[in-house]
Amino acid sequence: MPLINVHISQTEIADSKTLLKQLSSEISSLTGKPEQYVMCLLQTGVPMSFAGSNDPCCYIEVKSIGALQPPKMSESLCKLIHENTGIPSDRIYIGFEDVPANKWGYNGQTFG
Repeated sequence: MPLINVHISQTEIADSKTLLKQLSSEISSLTGKPEQYVMCLLQTGVPMSFAGSNDPCCYIEVKSIGALQPPKMSESLCKLIHENTGIPSDRIYIGFEDVPANKWGYNGQTFG
């Protein structure tokens, strides 16, 4: 049920599969939810600008049914993205959304 959607302006990153695995593990750990329910999306080459500049930047969406801790998650996710892409933390925005269980579908039903 946790979802992380990462949009990166860079066209390529060194090892996207490793980054996806790290994101999945990190989101599971940060939310306390089983990794079997974590979905990670990574979109590279997204046309973006930040602060009037086309320097590398990133936008992250994190959605979950509860268990969001934005201050803790922001620090951890910015560090993880920086280590894997070189994008500085001050060029990363993160949006957090707590989704009601009855608004999240999975396996032909909802969680609530």
